[in-house]
Amino acid sequence: MEKHMTMAAVNRSQTERLSKALVLLMAISCGLTVANLYYNQPLLAEIGKTFDVDARHAGLISMLTQSGYAAGMFLFIPLGDIKERRTLISLLLLAVGVALIGVATAQSLPWIYAASFAVGLTTVAPQMIIPLAAQLAGPQERGRVIGNVMSGLLIGILLARTVSGWIGELFGWRSMYGLAALMMVALAFVLWRALPVSRPDVQLSYPGLIRSMGTLIAEQRLLREAALIGLFMFGSFSVFWTTLTFYLEGPNYGYGSGVAGLFGLVGLAGAAAASIIGRLADRVNPGTMVGVMIGAALLSYLSLGLMGSRLAGLIVGVILLDLGVQGGQVSNQTRIYSLIPEARSRLNTVFMVSTFIGGAIGSSIGSLAWGQWGWTGVCWTGGGMALIAFFIWSGHRLPRR
Repeated sequence: MEKHMTMAAVNRSQTERLSKALVLLMAISCGLTVANLYYNQPLLAEIGKTFDVDARHAGLISMLTQSGYAAGMFLFIPLGDIKERRTLISLLLLAVGVALIGVATAQSLPWIYAASFAVGLTTVAPQMIIPLAAQLAGPQERGRVIGNVMSGLLIGILLARTVSGWIGELFGWRSMYGLAALMMVALAFVLWRALPVSRPDVQLSYPGLIRSMGTLIAEQRLLREAALIGLFMFGSFSVFWTTLTFYLEGPNYGYGSGVAGLFGLVGLAGAAAASIIGRLADRVNPGTMVGVMIGAALLSYLSLGLMGSRLAGLIVGVILLDLGVQGGQVSNQTRIYSLIPEARSRLNTVFMVSTFIGGAIGSSIGSLAWGQWGWTGVCWTGGGMALIAFFIWSGHRLPRR
């Protein structure tokens, strides 16, 4: 009886700390911060002109940013299990502000390469905010809360391309990074004041913390499955978005960076569905939801490959791809957060590092496929990565039957 009363008190305390306003602030913060990773995609052609390089060399900027993000998650996110999260989040936001100034003032290709990697390395606050939201939420609402916060993050990913495309066309690509630096400094102050203090539940040294992630990978089959699916799904996502600006600026469409960025608005339908998918993950087997979302990504590349030369086919492909990738990510995160509550930061680290390694691979091979085989090569490459994700998902279910 006393135990049930204690649990009820804990749940009431969590609900009080996780108000709707705080969930909204977390969602907005995730969106504004993760956008730093994607400002470059509609601007790659313009950046390439500034430094007089081709699409392959310009595409490395996107690859290095995502590689830095994977490295930053591995180095910093596990600290959320042993350090106070509010302080870590605020310090990281200040650090990414400095890195963004480095991109805005870059005077050579090696300079922008290094600064872009630094932006990725320090843009990891969202992956501390999401486990914090999961910790504060009660078990019966965790999927909904994760879905709401992820909706903000995903909308930030998509609107980043739209905003940077417009600003790049009107004021030049450097202006976008200067503005982003100012936003990160302001956001660091707001979150320092608004976030609750979050004390760690685990007493481990940093080396022990890193070693424990290997143990989690070895012991948690579901984590391995989710991480591999995330790798190939986000790789498929990055193949498309890294090359879209080159396709739209080519002879088939002839659009500028502003119009290329507008396609981020098209994908909002898919991103907005993340909140709905999070609610479904509280009621439906999230593993089943992952399979459905992989199917949506495969259908997207079918549309892009067969009808990508027509605007309607391109729009349908964007909506399905964003729905599939983002919905799959929400469903996978709902699954892994239920495994070991006190290790959520480390579980999230394994999942997201794998995901963004896939993103870096996708950006790199997407640029290569575009240079060698054009749009057809892009569709085969992206669709192939989604198909591998489907085989991983279905293969993990065969032994259980």
